[in-house]
Amino acid sequence: MLLNHIGAGFYWIDPPRPDPKRQTRILSSSLNRRRASPPFPARHAAFHGVRMEKKGDKRRSICTADELHRVAVSNSDWKLALWRYRPSPEAPSRNHPLLLLSGVATNAIGYDLSPESSFARYMSAQGFDTWILEVRGAGLSTLGDSLEEDEECLKNFSKIDSVINDDIGESSASSATAVGLENLGASFVSEVPHMKRRGSEVVTKYKEMRLTTRFMEVLTRISERLAGFLNGDLLEGQNSAIAGQIKDFNRRLRGMIEGQRLFPAQILELQDRLSATLEEFQKQLELMVKYDWDFDHYLEEDLPAAMEYIRAQCQPRDGKLLAIGHSMGGILLYAKLSSCCFDGKDSGLASVVTLASSLDYTPSRSSLKLLLPLAEPTRALNIPVIPVGPLMATVHPLASYPPYVFSWLNSQISAQDMMDQNLFEKLVLNNFDTVPSKLLLQLSSVFQKGGLRDRSGTFFYKDHLHKSNVPVLAIAGDRDLICPPEAVYAETVKLIPEELVTYKVFGEPGGPHYAHYDLVGGRLAADQLYPCITEFLIHHDIV
Repeated sequence: MLLNHIGAGFYWIDPPRPDPKRQTRILSSSLNRRRASPPFPARHAAFHGVRMEKKGDKRRSICTADELHRVAVSNSDWKLALWRYRPSPEAPSRNHPLLLLSGVATNAIGYDLSPESSFARYMSAQGFDTWILEVRGAGLSTLGDSLEEDEECLKNFSKIDSVINDDIGESSASSATAVGLENLGASFVSEVPHMKRRGSEVVTKYKEMRLTTRFMEVLTRISERLAGFLNGDLLEGQNSAIAGQIKDFNRRLRGMIEGQRLFPAQILELQDRLSATLEEFQKQLELMVKYDWDFDHYLEEDLPAAMEYIRAQCQPRDGKLLAIGHSMGGILLYAKLSSCCFDGKDSGLASVVTLASSLDYTPSRSSLKLLLPLAEPTRALNIPVIPVGPLMATVHPLASYPPYVFSWLNSQISAQDMMDQNLFEKLVLNNFDTVPSKLLLQLSSVFQKGGLRDRSGTFFYKDHLHKSNVPVLAIAGDRDLICPPEAVYAETVKLIPEELVTYKVFGEPGGPHYAHYDLVGGRLAADQLYPCITEFLIHHDIV
């Protein structure tokens, strides 16, 4: 029944035309420019003062940019990923670096699908020092020194101290068993007397001190992280029984560390069972802690950290950046302009381009409205995450191959014949990530009266947009079912001072048509849309 309603709800929407009394500039879509010369090959990255991924590292191989940078976020353990595309030496020099922001639950891949279909490389070929930000939880961004590192350290103890393992390896390995989370604290203590009776005579005092010290360092790091997780309100709203078990484990663990009640023979026996326990325990922490952010975290922490880092790397003379945001990325830029106006601060942006973005969807017939009935159950059941990436990968075969049960989903992303099938599949299978429910719940306020609001529900981001002094190019797609043109124009573009805003709908009645992602990676975007964007950016690339 639900699928029938959803399938019937997607239809073409006539793009709105601006109020004739309002002199908002509308650019012609009949652009005859041809695509710029093919993007230059990726050069070897020159990393200066940034963390460089190892050449064979899986994450480095995923990144197709010239450089991969890491940016620490203040007051958090997150390290954001920044994909950098150096400007072509053959292009004119630009005054400002260019920041690209992706949509919700997406990563940098959408801006760089292939050498022949790359928004980022097109911009760098035009002379812009181009950066793609992957916000927390997206793509190659990481959550500090995760428990995985400590777990791996525990697993490798036998390699580090091979002699000790050779002496008592068999006896320790034979007794290793998994400990369940529900009995974690009690089991940890109950095993200590049993282990004390084994194998201590085969370890020299020097080896004993060395191994004990190393293991204590690992346990101390784990204990400190758990203590950090349990401080504040991070577990508020979670299952109280689980929270109590974690606190009990943390208390016992710290007690053992402080009392020096563990010795090498017991440690070797303990490492396997603790490693197995940590694996299960980590899954619990990821749901309760890792996916604990909302839109305001992106706006107040991630975006400023990335902008400050790019400024330090590129050193524009006026300290400003150019920025392009697709979908939620554009929403972030609108919210940045509005919040800076409210605070009386400079936004640090020389000009802004938004693609399929709006702060208020209430006047539109967006297909996302069909998902609103799921918001309350998600909130009531305290569902922590929405695995957008796995869901997209699961549904894709049913949408793209017979019997095409979910074929209507394809039009949500791209209009017919606007993307190569292989690139479309790469996009669907690689561009989406898992996100917290609280992020999507905050973003759902775009469908409520007044539009997007902050986490408190009292600050409406569009209320101060009319004070902005930053030039904006707002682009919509004629067949965008997610963010239709009327959403872009009616409640967002109209609020910006008319001398500063340019509004453009791409797509023609007889085709071609532009859906939500086609504005970034459609097959005609490089010929029709990209030149429009570069012309706008170059016009405002002044100091």
